[in-house]
Amino acid sequence: MAKGKKVTVIGTGNFGSTVAFILAMNGSCHHVMLRGRNYDIAKGKALDMSQAANAARQHTIVKAAKGPEDMEGSDVVIITAGAPRTPGMSRDDLLFKNADIVKCYAREIKEYAPDAIVIVVSNPLDVMTYVALKETGFPRQRVLGMAGILDAARMAHFIYEKLEYGAGQIRATVMGGHGDTMVPLPKFTTVAGVPIEDLLDSEEIGEIVRKTRNGGAEIVNLLGNGSAYYAPAKSTTVMVEAILKDTNQIHSCAIMLKNDYGYSDIVSGVPVMIGAGGAEKVINMALKPLQQTRFKNSVASVQEMVDTLYKANFFDDDKK
Repeated sequence: MAKGKKVTVIGTGNFGSTVAFILAMNGSCHHVMLRGRNYDIAKGKALDMSQAANAARQHTIVKAAKGPEDMEGSDVVIITAGAPRTPGMSRDDLLFKNADIVKCYAREIKEYAPDAIVIVVSNPLDVMTYVALKETGFPRQRVLGMAGILDAARMAHFIYEKLEYGAGQIRATVMGGHGDTMVPLPKFTTVAGVPIEDLLDSEEIGEIVRKTRNGGAEIVNLLGNGSAYYAPAKSTTVMVEAILKDTNQIHSCAIMLKNDYGYSDIVSGVPVMIGAGGAEKVINMALKPLQQTRFKNSVASVQEMVDTLYKANFFDDDKK
């Protein structure tokens, strides 16, 4: 008998809990495992979600992990654990604090869920994806960062705000690192198949691009304590469903580049085909010269943070 699909969510804060809840509600997997620092909190949330799944007539069971061994058999493991951004804090400020957290969980995944596909959401996202890849030793297609789907969703929202029509029909594309250097791509953005450049002038598009880059920081500043979690959580479950259902859908995700867009051995967001094996194919697009320059700057920004980790001998301790 084939086993049911299992997803482990590491981190039980607003974001991790929302990811688990969406998975419980849409029934895309049979078993969700919540792993957090506080077992009682994880168990309480798991019970609440399992009861909600029954109210929704879904088959998903949510449980709390007592230890790392409970992630055994996971098809997908999502790393959401980490310190959140606060007003005035950049994603870069979180570098070493969250790198230590991701390193710890990546080693647990390597030991207890060696066949899983890993989705990283902890910030700074591209660097944390790099850390998870290095610490697990998994092939690049099985360690992905969730960013492009979220950034594209934010861009689509700002386009709708400007147009006031086309909701649900806007397909935006964003490449590069998840941060101030991200590269929104109006050239590959449409509304019901109509290029956005046919619907808005260059000034309006420029405003949308700026708002997209600042989308996460705007929410952080408005909330005052914490960061966005509804849109990021939904964006993450889009990736999970593409993997579990083997849909071969194309989404922008952070992945270790290997002769892609002219770069290797660094993580950045590019369009990939997502299926049962993870990122099964990188999709190459023809970028305009300015977009190439912006992507280069974005890659350099991630490289600088990775270099900072290497200079601090972050990867040099004994592997478990």
